[in-house]
Amino acid sequence: MAEHTFDMQPVEVPPAVLSGLKTIPTATVYNAVRYYGSPAMVCEGVLRLTPGERFAARARTLRFLPIRPDLLAEVSKGEESPEYLAMGRCGPGDALVVDLMGNTRDVVGGDVKLLQLAMNRADGVVIDGAIRDLDVVLDEDYGLTVYARARSFHGNPETRAAEENVQIQCGGALVRPGDVLVGDGDGVLVVPSWMAQAVLDWAIEHEGVENYIKEKIRAEGVRPGKYYPPTEEMKAEWQRVQAERGG
Repeated sequence: MAEHTFDMQPVEVPPAVLSGLKTIPTATVYNAVRYYGSPAMVCEGVLRLTPGERFAARARTLRFLPIRPDLLAEVSKGEESPEYLAMGRCGPGDALVVDLMGNTRDVVGGDVKLLQLAMNRADGVVIDGAIRDLDVVLDEDYGLTVYARARSFHGNPETRAAEENVQIQCGGALVRPGDVLVGDGDGVLVVPSWMAQAVLDWAIEHEGVENYIKEKIRAEGVRPGKYYPPTEEMKAEWQRVQAERGG
């Protein structure tokens, strides 16, 4: 774990940091989060189901629980149900992140419910479970990036939306409200909100060094092992070249 002082209090991650994280491959973000001491951040088994570019959005959370009569009696229904309240928290730069306990029979959606996210111009939805009506979401251009375990036409035979704006798990990773979900075609992972700026700074430097190494490998026609993985000496060389190039 790197020596770095964090106060570990939740912060509202600004759009500039989200935009920066969208330029970084998830593999590099993964390395950065591990560097700062948070190893369990991957939403395992949750994959991108929509085409598109890299994804980075603040988490607005929703938890489903197994059906039981007392739960059904307690949970609000209609407009005040937890799922609509959670979606209502989502706007530009936000994603609905859903703990469905990995259940791929039960779903988030379909298209009528998800219309709230589209109207709010949310960035997407990340589901540890299944999604329904994805074809409609795509055909009608909801503008949502979708990560989920599966697609299904089932409704919710086994679960109900029970709590919103609480800490949840997604694919085995802890997600707290306001954390950043970063994804690409490889998958999606969680960056604690208070770590996001440091992760971005580390990742930008790491990508710069790796791109410089690829430049040297191509120019010299050598095996990657000559320069990779990067050393502190290579990092210093990259910094010197950057300064000479005015970067």
